[in-house]
Amino acid sequence: MSATSSHATHGVIAHVGSDPGHAGDGIPLAAAPGDRLAAFAAGCFWGVEDAFRHVPGVVATAVGYAGGHTAHPDYDAVCTHRTGHAETVLIEYDPKRIPYEQLLRVFWKIHDPTQADGQGPDIGSNYRSVIFTFDAEQAAAARASFQAQQKGLDRPIATEIRPIVPFYKAEAYHQQYAERTGHHGCPIRVPVETL
Repeated sequence: MSATSSHATHGVIAHVGSDPGHAGDGIPLAAAPGDRLAAFAAGCFWGVEDAFRHVPGVVATAVGYAGGHTAHPDYDAVCTHRTGHAETVLIEYDPKRIPYEQLLRVFWKIHDPTQADGQGPDIGSNYRSVIFTFDAEQAAAARASFQAQQKGLDRPIATEIRPIVPFYKAEAYHQQYAERTGHHGCPIRVPVETL
């Protein structure tokens, strides 16, 4: 198993690993036995990763780039908005502790899915909203969740739903940024304690 997660109370993170699916530079992903993978883009990946690291049942996270057409991108290239990649959080989770549908609920809660190509002050295609799916079951759950979410909104959802493509793990200084630095430079829409 890539990590064990035993979340403490009062919003304090217990150990959550940092190697979901053995992520690397576009290499095939493989969850530990019994675990599953999920991937979401919802704006600046620092805040999105921090949010998911507070969710019981998440055993590992990493930030990176997915959904683009450029192989082996780095942060500077992604920020040019010419690679097609979105800042993405890869999540390894224990489906016995948290169903995929709950991860989708967290995803919708932490960002504005009606904002196209950005979140808050962060504008550009690298900040777009995407649910990357790993199989037909996740794709069906994502579509059902999308439709349910849209019913409660007065503007159309801009979120894309698409199969995962190569995931390129971001540079080390981006990994678990909020946890390592204590700086929450890319805050999400709700307190992490409510997730």
